[in-house]
Amino acid sequence: MATVMQKIKDIEDEMARTQKNKATAHHLGLLKAKLAKLRRELLTPSSKGGGGAGEGFDVTKSGDARVGLVGFPSVGKSTLLNKLTGTFSEVASYEFTTLTCIPGVIVYRGAKIQLLDLPGIIEGAKDGKGRGRQVISTSRTCNCIIIVLDAIKPITHKRLIEKELEGFGIRLNKEPPNLTFRKKDKGGINFTSTVANTHLDLETVKAICSEYRIHNADITLRYDATADDLIDVIEGSRIYMPCIYAVNKIDQITLEELEVLDKLPHYCPVSAHLEWNLDGLLEKIWEYLSLTRIYTKPKGMNPDYDDPVILSSKKRTVEDFCTRIHKDMLKQFKYALVWGSSVKHKPQRVGKEHELEDEDVVQIIKKV
Repeated sequence: MATVMQKIKDIEDEMARTQKNKATAHHLGLLKAKLAKLRRELLTPSSKGGGGAGEGFDVTKSGDARVGLVGFPSVGKSTLLNKLTGTFSEVASYEFTTLTCIPGVIVYRGAKIQLLDLPGIIEGAKDGKGRGRQVISTSRTCNCIIIVLDAIKPITHKRLIEKELEGFGIRLNKEPPNLTFRKKDKGGINFTSTVANTHLDLETVKAICSEYRIHNADITLRYDATADDLIDVIEGSRIYMPCIYAVNKIDQITLEELEVLDKLPHYCPVSAHLEWNLDGLLEKIWEYLSLTRIYTKPKGMNPDYDDPVILSSKKRTVEDFCTRIHKDMLKQFKYALVWGSSVKHKPQRVGKEHELEDEDVVQIIKKV
């Protein structure tokens, strides 16, 4: 482990020393690729060593979505969990009170959202310090991350936590790179682009690919991509997830400072202790999870508005709806009747490819 850590430090030092210009772009691209490979080694250590995932971190996923609370020690993550879910997570004014992962559940708009209170991250977590690896590995399984920041302590904490999460392949509030990477058997590296490129050229692309021992591939860019974007696509283990910055303890700052915070994107100011703006945070969590509620209607009965079926906004066809209820339902599926904003007529007969909208009512007609 120490040798990998030393290699990472050497590469980071060399990158800090290297000036950024067109002449060094090729060299920097190579260093970034080496760094990404070493980070992956840290993330997936060899199975020979003991230790496992760490007690208290293998929390079973439950509910319709999972949200992780990430932050430095003593910023109020446990208090926030207690106020939102009613779960008891030990709270004290000293650092590192929470040492394992504490789950809680919120029921909001019919959806069961699992909230995880993760132990405080320290700087260098991505390099294996503290319980950083377990904390960040658990946060990779979440649908959304809430970075809890202390309004009194500087917002530089935000940048440090982002750096730790990015070091583990978590990309916050970003879309996957719009570039195509396809390996082939022969023909060398074929690099094409539909736009003018300021960051990547053929030499840099070849250098990055050779670091991964890829000598034959087609790479197509549809926007001005960077070396980091190309490395993310080659690595393939990156997770793109929404993130909310919950600035806690706003009762201890001035109104002028609060107005500045309010203008920043993805921010939500709260006071967990005084329960200020917790509704606003829940509303934001719902918006960032982008869940779709579908109500079921048994034949000859009124729709069940108390217990919706929750689907993700990316997978919300009638087929996904049936699979969510029971995997055998599709075998008996004939057609569905839908009431709601996704159809013109009320009800409308649809097939299993039909995309549903939030708060649609669905009745499944089975084969006889």
